Amino acid sequence: MKKFSQLAVPYIAWAVMMLIFPMFLMLLYSFTEHGNSIISFSFTLEHYVKFFSDPDFLLILWRSFGIAVKTTIICLLLGYPLAYFIARSSEKIQNILVLCITIPTWINMLVRTYAWIGLLSDGGPFARLLGLFGFEEVELLYTEFAVLLGMVYNFLPFMILQINTSLCKMDQSLLNASADLGATPAQTFWKVTFPLSLPGVINGITLVFLPAISSFFIPKLLGGGQYFLIGNLIENQFITVGEWNFGSAISMIMAVVMMLLMMVVKKLEVRNQGGKEEK
Repeated sequence: MKKFSQLAVPYIAWAVMMLIFPMFLMLLYSFTEHGNSIISFSFTLEHYVKFFSDPDFLLILWRSFGIAVKTTIICLLLGYPLAYFIARSSEKIQNILVLCITIPTWINMLVRTYAWIGLLSDGGPFARLLGLFGFEEVELLYTEFAVLLGMVYNFLPFMILQINTSLCKMDQSLLNASADLGATPAQTFWKVTFPLSLPGVINGITLVFLPAISSFFIPKLLGGGQYFLIGNLIENQFITVGEWNFGSAISMIMAVVMMLLMMVVKKLEVRNQGGKEEK
């Protein structure tokens, strides 16, 4: 036991340096203001008051929630049927389809997002295709549609893989029992398949919603700076404006929001499993 404890020391040290210490610095910056000297700080809540008292910042936060919810809903509506089809296929077909879904994730997300600029730009494949149907002056790039498309494209595999894993682990004898008891395929799906796949659905929603609400380079590239989200605001405060204290405050607000959402998701998962949350 002591040997295993010693082996865990490097991992604990790594977690402290790479996770806990940066979070502590952001928390410190968010509640402090620089004084006259380099090492002098003063406690303040001004950065939090500044964020919640400015309607423009609240609008950006609301817009971020909106785009994240839309992305999650679209990924769920597209991902569940695809995951269901994969889970009901033969083992060989399953491996091929899962490989086709995971291959794009091997490429850097930034590179894949850049590719959509060429596809959606004027004179690109999508613009030419719409031109064949008489839509010659439709602007695709630097719109909410482009941002939403880029997010769905990047985060859809996470939804599919989570739901597919949950469906594949399902006990097939339950489906046979439902059919033997006279249930129709639709009744079997809604009474047996869907409830048993809810853990995968909840995990998929979590893996899509959280990165979608904090994404900054997808709206920056496909929105052209015209579609400003909370991630862009944080980046702007750190990189462009140099307001590290205010940027840290916004980051801490988003961290608290994400932790609250994860707590809600955990409670839903525990309730779905019919168990009690461990204390």
